[in-house]
Amino acid sequence: MDDVIVKDSNGAILANGDNVTLTKDLKVKGSSVTLKRGTLVKNIRLTDDPAHIECNADKVKGLVLKTCFLKKA
Repeated sequence: MDDVIVKDSNGAILANGDNVTLTKDLKVKGSSVTLKRGTLVKNIRLTDDPAHIECNADKVKGLVLKTCFLKKA
């Protein structure tokens, strides 16, 4: 996992503990919550898949987001 490079929608390299913002409104599956564009997500965790990150948002815990909808804050 150490050799996997994870990039956001703008091509910036992401690391564990980074803060990111959403570039698009996202509906959360299994919930009525919609995460709005511009929402700050703190302290992300990288996964084995370079297209996904794990995080906790305002009202949703244990969230997995696609990196194509994120930009580094």
